[in-house]
Amino acid sequence: MRFGIVVFPGSNCDEDAFHAARDVFQQEAEYLWHKDTDLKGVDVLILPGGFAHGDYLRTGAMARFSPIMREVRAFAGRGGPVLGICNGFQILLEAGLLPGAMLRNRGLKYRCEHVHVRVEQTDTPFTSAAHVGQLLRIPIGHGEGNYFAPPDMLQTIEANRQVILRYVDPAGRIDDASNPNGSVNAIAGLCNEARNVVGMMPHPERACEALLGGVDGRVIFDSIVGTFRSAESLALQPSLVGNERSASLSPRRGSVQAGERSR
Repeated sequence: MRFGIVVFPGSNCDEDAFHAARDVFQQEAEYLWHKDTDLKGVDVLILPGGFAHGDYLRTGAMARFSPIMREVRAFAGRGGPVLGICNGFQILLEAGLLPGAMLRNRGLKYRCEHVHVRVEQTDTPFTSAAHVGQLLRIPIGHGEGNYFAPPDMLQTIEANRQVILRYVDPAGRIDDASNPNGSVNAIAGLCNEARNVVGMMPHPERACEALLGGVDGRVIFDSIVGTFRSAESLALQPSLVGNERSASLSPRRGSVQAGERSR
């Protein structure tokens, strides 16, 4: 399978996501510059962390107008898997691909630390049934990670089981002291109603190797890779996973693409 990592001016976790996809999980990977209008046949899109356009105005407010976002919307509309990590989550919110908004962290301070999150739902390409209820220790780093949704929207999100991750304490309990930014209902990640677009504040790409302090982030990448392997074995139609290349979903397994940024 082939990962596409969207790069905005100010992205700083694009190389981490690229490394995880190519070097850790041995999949193809391609950088996609924010001015590109061609997704280059990728199977999965990642909007990485960082500070797109310097976070001017507010996080993600300018990035949502980048030319590539038109293609991201179309890809998501076809059912293609899209993962927004930290700043990428913020961009998905600004673009209307996920419900709600981000506020400044409670305490108005930038937070950079490891947190515990609990896997709440498992029916997205990025979460599998084997991990429901599992606790993950994953790093975060953000200044505007305080997720907010008005009561009626929040009620819909909860009723639709769109919450993917919640901040918890090391024992798995929801605890205000373990919520690093004050997010409503301790929400650390959620999906759209169609369940193919997922945003999360923690950084799974920075928790895929023991050298970095833990491998809990592998859960997210294992799930999406497993989704495509299952699709191949079942010969699913490409529209079910957003891929238009071939009905068999056979990824190009030859040489791993190094990928170059088009800047």
